[in-house]
Amino acid sequence: MSRVQLALNVTDLDAAVAFYSKLFGVEPAKRQPGYANYAIAEPPLKLVLFEGTEGGTLNHLGVEVESAEEVATTQQRVTAEGLETTGEDKVDCCYALQDKVWTTGPDGERWEVYTVLADTSSVQPSTCCT
Repeated sequence: MSRVQLALNVTDLDAAVAFYSKLFGVEPAKRQPGYANYAIAEPPLKLVLFEGTEGGTLNHLGVEVESAEEVATTQQRVTAEGLETTGEDKVDCCYALQDKVWTTGPDGERWEVYTVLADTSSVQPSTCCT
């Protein structure tokens, strides 16, 4: 199953977690200092929250896919369509080991297509999704 990812900057992580838990009726799938993410079944959404100073702003967008092969296939397809991409294999990001590919939309919005290979606890989110 693929799902769209929406990554938001929030000023108060506790308040944001309380709000989104009520809105979607689920608790975060992962929570670390300054970071939370939800794996929402309905609607299919990966909601990621980054605590910081620019609350209410978009951090980045993405699509979570099931395998590294899907990431590679997406990168090949998007590159063939003439879009610039940057691939990252086995990057430790957002408390997970991931394969991903990045591209940028016409207004500067960052998009990633990624798969989670394993959970980790070593990397703060500010070091990978900026």
